[in-house]
Amino acid sequence: MAHYRKLGRSSAHRDLMLRNLVTSLLKNGRIETTDTKAKETRKLAEKMITLAKRGDLHARRQVLGFVTEETVVKELFDEIAPKYEERNGGYTRIMKLGPRRGDAAEMVIIELV
Repeated sequence: MAHYRKLGRSSAHRDLMLRNLVTSLLKNGRIETTDTKAKETRKLAEKMITLAKRGDLHARRQVLGFVTEETVVKELFDEIAPKYEERNGGYTRIMKLGPRRGDAAEMVIIELV
């Protein structure tokens, strides 16, 4: 059975939130979020980059079905994926920032290596 974090949201809300986080990460190269969200985002972002490295039409359509912006998909296939051609996984880095004021949630920066 697959284990994943529920993040205190309904499945539809969680799926869309993670799609938005992955899209933002690929678009901007780095985002600031909570530790648990970053760990879930990492899984999905690495899958998208691995698909983009394949570079065929089917992979492009699979990524288009997940990433919410077409411009980000184009950038992923044309610029980001070729950068990681020699690398097998480990495309992201998570750096801890410390607790957030207000609710003391552990904040991190997740970025493309």
